[in-house]
Amino acid sequence: MPKVKFTPQNKEINVEEGTNLLEAADQAGLYIEGDCAGRGTCGKCRVKITDDSKAEPTAAEKKHLSSKDLESGWALACQRTIDHNLVIEVPIQKDAHLRKTTLAGGVEDLTAEPLVEKVAVKLSRPAVKDQTADLERLLDHLENFELNIKLRELSSLPALLRDNSYSVTAAITGSRIISIEPGDTSDQVYGVAFDIGTTTIMGSLLDLKTATVLAVAAATNPQNAYGADVISRITHASESIGNLKQLQDKVIEAANKIIKDLLKQTRVARDRVYEVTAVGNTTMSHLFMGVDPTYLAPAPFVPAYSRALEVEASELGLKVSPAGRVTFLPNIAGYVGSDTVGVILAADMDQRKDNCAAIDIGTNGELVLAANERLMACSTAAGPAFEGAQIKHGMRAAAGAIEAVDYIDGEIKVSTIDDVPARGICGSGLIDAAAALLDAGLIEPSGRFVNPEENPEKIPSQFKDRLRSGNGGFEFVLVKAEDSETGDDIVLSQGDLRELQLAKGAIYAGLMILLKEAEIKIDDLDQILLAGAFGNYVRKESALTIGLLPQLPAEKIIAIGNAAGDGSRMALTSKTMRKRAIELPGRVEHLELSTRADFQDIFIDAMAFKGNRK
Repeated sequence: MPKVKFTPQNKEINVEEGTNLLEAADQAGLYIEGDCAGRGTCGKCRVKITDDSKAEPTAAEKKHLSSKDLESGWALACQRTIDHNLVIEVPIQKDAHLRKTTLAGGVEDLTAEPLVEKVAVKLSRPAVKDQTADLERLLDHLENFELNIKLRELSSLPALLRDNSYSVTAAITGSRIISIEPGDTSDQVYGVAFDIGTTTIMGSLLDLKTATVLAVAAATNPQNAYGADVISRITHASESIGNLKQLQDKVIEAANKIIKDLLKQTRVARDRVYEVTAVGNTTMSHLFMGVDPTYLAPAPFVPAYSRALEVEASELGLKVSPAGRVTFLPNIAGYVGSDTVGVILAADMDQRKDNCAAIDIGTNGELVLAANERLMACSTAAGPAFEGAQIKHGMRAAAGAIEAVDYIDGEIKVSTIDDVPARGICGSGLIDAAAALLDAGLIEPSGRFVNPEENPEKIPSQFKDRLRSGNGGFEFVLVKAEDSETGDDIVLSQGDLRELQLAKGAIYAGLMILLKEAEIKIDDLDQILLAGAFGNYVRKESALTIGLLPQLPAEKIIAIGNAAGDGSRMALTSKTMRKRAIELPGRVEHLELSTRADFQDIFIDAMAFKGNRK
């Protein structure tokens, strides 16, 4: 079997001949960015072959890599199969998870009403005159003979009592004793709340007795290797039971790494974590639970389940207390998941009396409207453009990503995450770039670049060498090769603008349908809440300029951070909030946009870069 060594990670793996480099990296536990599930269409899975490989570049490689890159050994991991020993250089990408984890804990006052109660007891010792059985002795001190106990806990009870001088702590959930521990551990009650995103997974460790967030950690969702969007992952899962298990294993492995990180940060013992809550879109919910998502993809988009699911952590392989349990909050519809339930809960949208819309812009776009005592939700096929996918030089929000673009004093100026040389452009930078070039007069309202050949007089002299012809149309050079980390020009292409138009048009049209259904107008909206990390970093002014959001005073547009994660934390710490979350889908009216004849007309109009529509 050929051997592949990955540097600088210094990992080696033997693989079957014919395995491609993307698959080999996955087997080695390495993440290589790729948005197209290995189809060769995105050109993102760049690696460098450091030996003298004589393989002829594929058509996809010739399309996405320059002649200079190919001569230097660069290749697309999904295009190169392995037939001999190789040494591969994998570019390291440091994800800007800090941008997401700093948004945690947006809800200031979490309620401490834990579902797990711990009671410390000091039992009397047995005697000839008191031959009460161990379990009954314990239950007598707990003053509740109706409690149940599993054989796992009962089998260790006799030795546990005698080894600890009959001083133990019982952890109780509902009517069941879930754990019996030596000594007094009543102050150690912890839980983990997850937000399982398509791109990023975030977890928070909380003290359930005080409802305090102790630590937050995040990781890239490793399912990205099978596509940036949920449809790609559904397709992969539907091809075989093995593929479904593969996707589940990936997300559980990432969740366990986050748990390990959280426990390391806080020095909390693993077996003191009793509760896990999770939210995510409906596809992520299915894949996390290992449930076939096949029928989510075709109309009528039917999920296998929508209710909240509660399972033992050990069933999923989550490394918390052996008695731990996991509750994945309920979904609303096939493409409106429990992450939207989390947003509604965190933003109190089910309690509000004003007219308020919430938009969670991520790999998928979900919208909620509270108006006229109704609560409505829909999802839009925004695509992954806001996460940098399907964009020529797009990337996630990581070091080197262009995150802001300004048109100042006749110049286009860019800013990158961590203020390092540019490697690409993320979603907030994409919106800024379009807005800046609109302000500079280089983009028509239709979304097309001004043609420098037909209208040279419209191009300011300082931009004549930056607006040029490229593959598939004109493109604008945001960062020149000599100033970029990659050594290539970082550009905004005509195709990128088209992807942005599709994404922002879908979000805007979805909101207009909700307003129409509620029989209110844009001016009747009291607030628009932007949820998620992307919503927190996007500039309101740029979003208004390109027509992503309707024209409202900027002060009515409020970023609320990771509201889905906040909702997961609320359901973790409070039994009242969990009950409310579980009941929420019954209150929400779901609008299926694909069945509405008016959506397409609104969508087509919304694609234009017109920032003054009403």
